[in-house]
Amino acid sequence: MKTTSKYSQFTLAAVAGLAVVMGIGFASAGIKGSKHDLGSGGTAQATTANTTEVCVFCHTPHGSNTSASAPLWNKKLPTTSYTRYSSLGTSTLDGAETTVGSVSLACLSCHDGTQAMDVMINAPGSGGYNASGAEFDASAIGAMTGGPIPMLGSDLSNDHPVSIQYGGGGLNSSQADGAYTNSTFTDKDFNSVRKATINSNPVWWVDTNSDGTRDKDEMMLYTRTVSSVTQPYVECASCHDPHNAGTASATSVAFLRKSNANSAVCLACHNK
Repeated sequence: MKTTSKYSQFTLAAVAGLAVVMGIGFASAGIKGSKHDLGSGGTAQATTANTTEVCVFCHTPHGSNTSASAPLWNKKLPTTSYTRYSSLGTSTLDGAETTVGSVSLACLSCHDGTQAMDVMINAPGSGGYNASGAEFDASAIGAMTGGPIPMLGSDLSNDHPVSIQYGGGGLNSSQADGAYTNSTFTDKDFNSVRKATINSNPVWWVDTNSDGTRDKDEMMLYTRTVSSVTQPYVECASCHDPHNAGTASATSVAFLRKSNANSAVCLACHNK
């Protein structure tokens, strides 16, 4: 009995550690009962009475979509053709824009409204695996509605630019780990960033806490390789934390990485 207990404690600790490294929040971190909870206890746009599970609508421990940048992703990615911010032709856009991808596609799995929110690869219980994805409860949950928020649709031209280089064109110096001041950016109107290497992968973030560590309440940047050049890019999850349903103050919005009081989210990146 003691051996089993120790093993269970070790397993739980290992899983918790893995979730922190991968950026997966547990239900207690704010997902349970939130608008990202499609289970029977959730407050999502539509919920199902057929499961109390919370994480399953986005993540699965087995049979996940390996083409997705999001960890253990349990949904098929959209194949939508998106209209991007560059279509506006604004003269102030000086960052290179690439196709909508990375973790932004995971968000758009629901938020572009092209498929039901409960489409999953590995449904709750046994025998629910479908590599192409299948709707779990068609009678209760359909596609996202209510544009332009939260149903973004395929026109992203009126949303903060996603899939765009940070720093108005990216870095113009070497990419060793450490701090990068805005003097290394093409556009100096952006705040400095930090880079680290985790499991051989480059990781970027805007170190608003100035402590040299990558914290969940800081703006995350995501590595994209365009024309053989690896750079930090802005994606949906740069500003939004899907596991943070709470509001930090009366002026903040749920699922932001930090309160936007005094435009703190905007000023985290933009040096204005």
